Amino acid sequence: QLQLVESGGGFVQPGGSLRLTCAASGFTRNGYAIGWFRQAPGKEREGVSCISSSGGRTNYADSVKGRFTISRDNSKNTVYLEMNSLKPEDTAVYYCAAEYYCSLYVSNAVHSWGQGTQVTVSS
Repeated sequence: QLQLVESGGGFVQPGGSLRLTCAASGFTRNGYAIGWFRQAPGKEREGVSCISSSGGRTNYADSVKGRFTISRDNSKNTVYLEMNSLKPEDTAVYYCAAEYYCSLYVSNAVHSWGQGTQVTVSS
C-alpha cells in the first residue's frame, strides 16, 4: 500500500521561503506522478503544482508560477516543493497526492493523499 508523508511546513514571514517534502513508501513501483494541493480555511482544495513520474513534465498554478519549484528524486522516492517569495495568501494546509498522471485538479487522477502539512505566512 502506497503511503505519502509531507513535512517541512511551518511559520514564515511574507517574502520568506520553505521547502516541503513528500516522502513515498510502500508500493512505489508503479511510478506515480505527484501533485501538491493546498486548502485554506473555508476554501476548496486547489492544485498548486504537479510533476510526472519521470520528472520530465511539471505544471504550476498561475498563482505560484515563478515562485514555487517542484522536483523529485526517484532514488529516494521523494518530491520537493520549493516555495519562495511567500505571501499571506499562500497560507494553507499543503497535501501531496500520488496521481495516475500530472494534474492540478482534484479528480479521479488522484490515487492517494498524504495527511498534510500546515504552512502559515504572516508578519
